[in-house]
Amino acid sequence: MASPNRALNPSVISGLLNSIEHLNGTNFPTWKEQILINLGVMDLDYALREKAPVPLSFDDENLAERTKVYEANKEKWERSNRLSIMIMKITITLGIRGAISDSECAKTYLASVEEQFKGSTKVYASTLIMKMLTTKYDGKSGVREHIMTMNDMAAKLKGMDMKISEGFLVHFIMTSLPMEYGPFKINYNTQKEKWTMSELTSMCVQEEERLKVERIDYAHLTSINLGKRKSQGDGKPKKKMNFSNIDASKLGNSGTKDIATEPKGPKCHFCKEDGHVMKECDGFKAWLAKKGIPFREDTEKDGSKP
Repeated sequence: MASPNRALNPSVISGLLNSIEHLNGTNFPTWKEQILINLGVMDLDYALREKAPVPLSFDDENLAERTKVYEANKEKWERSNRLSIMIMKITITLGIRGAISDSECAKTYLASVEEQFKGSTKVYASTLIMKMLTTKYDGKSGVREHIMTMNDMAAKLKGMDMKISEGFLVHFIMTSLPMEYGPFKINYNTQKEKWTMSELTSMCVQEEERLKVERIDYAHLTSINLGKRKSQGDGKPKKKMNFSNIDASKLGNSGTKDIATEPKGPKCHFCKEDGHVMKECDGFKAWLAKKGIPFREDTEKDGSKP
């Protein structure tokens, strides 16, 4: 932070001021956050944190020593107060600035600005809540960025006295993950321990990497199978069977059953293969062992999610 007795570098001041989004009537929470951050970086938020120094009485026994402290605090407070007001005013559009009551105290001036935008703050909070409710992970931006976006919206709501607990936010983010994270969510729900946001981010990133590898392996296996089928062919087009010339009476009662395709059986919701359910899947059991999660026989009964 800059020393109160040393002038700030003009290029630094210019860069910090340009980073502040000008108050235009719809962005008060963002503007206030940026004002407080930049004033703190420049060590100019003293007047917003502390009251103006009170003058000393002349009957003080340590008057000489306390006078030095008072004068230093007074100079620091006045400088912080003056520059804070100037920075706030130059980052407010002219139309809005004229509607705000002027004040010689930076803290009072900021409160007057906030008073003008109480209604818009509620609207902004409603917008954030609706955005959180409708935001789903699409698999494109990366699960880490998705979690950080949701966490940022929760932090903004907290700044408007609408705190969301960490446990609720973890569960809420889990519900925003797509269906391919189904086994991952099932295993989280079977655990007694609750995850923190850091643990959630770490585990989700690991699961995302596992799913990526699984997709690559599946695509590679599919390409190999297609290649084998082509190599086994004789290059001649196969003749289609003409069922119109078949005497149905010769087929017997089971003739149509022989032609019909037999059912494939149950389908595993973990590896997506037919012929077994999730609790019988070796891949699912290996995944549980890797995560350190005990296997439960009642995870699913018929191949569907519990």
